Amino acid sequence: MNWILIVIAGLFEVGFASCLGKAKETTGNESVMWYSGFFICLTISMLLLIKATQTLPIGTAYAVWTGIGAVGTVLVGIIFFKEPADFWRMFFIVTLIASIIGLKYVSH
Repeated sequence: MNWILIVIAGLFEVGFASCLGKAKETTGNESVMWYSGFFICLTISMLLLIKATQTLPIGTAYAVWTGIGAVGTVLVGIIFFKEPADFWRMFFIVTLIASIIGLKYVSH
């Protein structure tokens, strides 16, 4: 169950990073809405991380949470913000995913 919480927390990390990216592109009320989404996603992500680390090793849980957030944020950047998707960028995303999976399987 706590691994599921880490995955969900990582997805909310992608949410707060994406909201931050959109907030800098907007002004006025729209910007306020994106910053509100940022704080909501940040709060949910942190609370889920705290809950999961009550039973999972902190080093592994944090690395997996950060990795999910990093991979997800890069993919959102490529898909929605038109960031480049060159060979080396994709290569390192794949190695990061492999590392996240490896950490999960070697953790007790």
